Amino acid sequence: MFFPSLRLGGLEIPFPVIQAALSGYSDAPMRTIARRFGAKFTLCEVMLDQFVIAVSKRKSRLYFAEFDEHPVGAQLMGNQPEQFVRAAERLIEEGFDLIDLNFACPVKKVLGRGRGGFLLSNPQAALKIIETVRRNIPGSIPLTMKLRKGFDDSQASRDKFFEILAGGIELGVCGVTLHGRTVCQRYEGTSDWEFIREVKRRLCEQGHSEIAVIGSGDLFTPEMCLQRFRESGVDGLALARGTIGNPWLFREITALLQGLPKPEPPTLREQYNVLMEHFHLAVELYGERRAATTMRAFGVKYSLLHPETEKVRQAFVKVKTASDWYRVLEMYVPKNR
Repeated sequence: MFFPSLRLGGLEIPFPVIQAALSGYSDAPMRTIARRFGAKFTLCEVMLDQFVIAVSKRKSRLYFAEFDEHPVGAQLMGNQPEQFVRAAERLIEEGFDLIDLNFACPVKKVLGRGRGGFLLSNPQAALKIIETVRRNIPGSIPLTMKLRKGFDDSQASRDKFFEILAGGIELGVCGVTLHGRTVCQRYEGTSDWEFIREVKRRLCEQGHSEIAVIGSGDLFTPEMCLQRFRESGVDGLALARGTIGNPWLFREITALLQGLPKPEPPTLREQYNVLMEHFHLAVELYGERRAATTMRAFGVKYSLLHPETEKVRQAFVKVKTASDWYRVLEMYVPKNR
């Protein structure tokens, strides 16, 4: 199967499957592992504009590998246009290649503060943020946005979605990552890929075929990724929850998109090696103590690929120190296998 590169403004990404921004997960170690398995573009976990402005030095959440992680995007969340600008300017100074505006997060405390997905209910505020950021950052830096299909399933919410989409394009947004659930759905039900297909078709009919639409939601298997890519007509896919503890998903979808057979599942030894590399990367970034607790959630997800999932999962849940982590890894690949 032929697939085009993914273009986001001046960035040309040779493979149209990217690592999505994942709050609490898509830090530098996870993104590095994703690139090992085929991701050509990654987004850091969403950052609050106030946090980016306040940090006095390059903290771990702003970190990326200088020499082998370009292009890399930064996703911002907030509710004040001026703070978005100050944060975006800081991120560009740090070396990020793209700014992504989050108007999608469904977390209750985020919505209560007028951030994330709340802005889908307030087109005027969302468009003011887009206009202010685009006007104040260099034209060479692509500006994209993350949306859900609306705040809820009402017609009024649908109208507001398309108002933000059209207005954002007019103001200079070059791409949109679209999750096929409403904000009120959170992660319940299924992602509406028919809506995502409608959005891409509508933009093409309006003469905006150059605006990248990246589909997101329920992309857990390479077969489903391939099906959604073909049926929806999107320009790219953003892999999110499906890649936590399963970076092999990038390798698998790469093969299928190239018309090659699906690779064999990772052996226990390969899983062990990736777990070890992932942990060492976390230690380099956070130090042993913090790495052990940060990586606990990843270990639980990696355990889903292990034949003794529950036993390994329970072991990772109890990890508190680096020594605990190494003990679980010793158990991961039994000596007689």
